[in-house]
Amino acid sequence: MFTGIVRGLGRVIRCGPGTLVLSCPFEVAEGASLAVNGACLTVKEARAGEAIMDLSQETLTRTNLGTLRPGDFVNLEPALRSGEELGGHFVLGHVDTVGKIVLLERRGEDVILEVAFDPKFAKLLADKGSVAVDGISLTPFCVSQGTFRCAVIPYTWEHTNLRYRRVGDRVNLEFDVLSKYVRNWRER
Repeated sequence: MFTGIVRGLGRVIRCGPGTLVLSCPFEVAEGASLAVNGACLTVKEARAGEAIMDLSQETLTRTNLGTLRPGDFVNLEPALRSGEELGGHFVLGHVDTVGKIVLLERRGEDVILEVAFDPKFAKLLADKGSVAVDGISLTPFCVSQGTFRCAVIPYTWEHTNLRYRRVGDRVNLEFDVLSKYVRNWRER
């Protein structure tokens, strides 16, 4: 389990086929869970400053990890440990879908991020609820059938890969786990 509070930026060293090699700014252990752009991966091998992970076909199909290129920045978060502060929201690392950035606009100190996504997921998103965008815990507003906006504060902008993103980029989306359980319960 994760919180959506990015702990560092990694940089892609090598991606494919079925393997992802990243620089990692903090120590990770072999067998540990590591959220990479919000997708929970298992560290297959850890070296000084590097993490190596396998990528299944399911992960490549459901996330933006298959589009990574050497030099790309990725958001990294180690798994939450018992007793640590839960500063964001519950993030499982199970990406629901990939969205597309349709707006990045500076407004004063903040940046407004707008993401388009498959409208079939709209029931999982609530205005002022929670959403993980590339593993970043954000609060959506202006939620509609297939788009939402988030205000990105300066700290988040400076400490995540959002500052390297452009309109048209694909981002991993994980909707709030509570909304998934409520939806599942109501549809039974």
